Amino acid sequence: MASPINKTELAHLAKLARIELAPDEEIKLLKDLAEIIDYFKELEALDTSRIVPMTGGTDLKNVFRGDDERENTDRGAGAELFPETENGFLEVPPVFE
Repeated sequence: MASPINKTELAHLAKLARIELAPDEEIKLLKDLAEIIDYFKELEALDTSRIVPMTGGTDLKNVFRGDDERENTDRGAGAELFPETENGFLEVPPVFE
């Protein structure tokens, strides 16, 4: 069976993905893509009418803390322990140059 993806389409996809493919990589990728698409065609042939759809892999639910009123925290607490501050903000050395 002929591959549904030809060299022209593969070149277009590679350009969109911003990757360069060597000629031997193109041949291997075309073969691999054809096998993947054939596998999906096999999966489409399966009868899934009696399978219950899944919405996730677990029945766990998020637990949120209550939105209770609490005292304000002192924003400046601990700033006196920091080596350098400016206008109430902590100064840190640059991470990126």
